[in-house]
Amino acid sequence: MAAQLLVVALRRLALAGTDLALSQASPLRVKLFKIGALVTVSVRRVYVRL
Repeated sequence: MAAQLLVVALRRLALAGTDLALSQASPLRVKLFKIGALVTVSVRRVYVRL
């Protein structure tokens, strides 16, 4: 569930106006999420450490 919300937010905010904005989750995962990251959520922020 959280992964799907991340993909939806990524499409809406970061990929608007690009070819990847209309792509499905699989191509996005292959093209963008190959880098491992540590995600930490605090009360006000979401930290992504690569």
